[in-house]
Amino acid sequence: MVHTVYLDDTTINGRKLLKELRRYKKGIQFENFATGSVVPEGYMTPEEFRTKAKTSLTKILNEHGIY
Repeated sequence: MVHTVYLDDTTINGRKLLKELRRYKKGIQFENFATGSVVPEGYMTPEEFRTKAKTSLTKILNEHGIY
């Protein structure tokens, strides 16, 4: 099973945990999306989310005669 954990490396505890994890060579994989890597499939920009959410909400409200 894969677990996604978000560590804030600007904090002391975050740096300690990263240092500890880097000791292990097997079973640990690091991805840092802040370094310009490709955005994973299915992620959307905030503007895309707003547009999709508004469209969906408008459709639901129209179906129930509220909008």
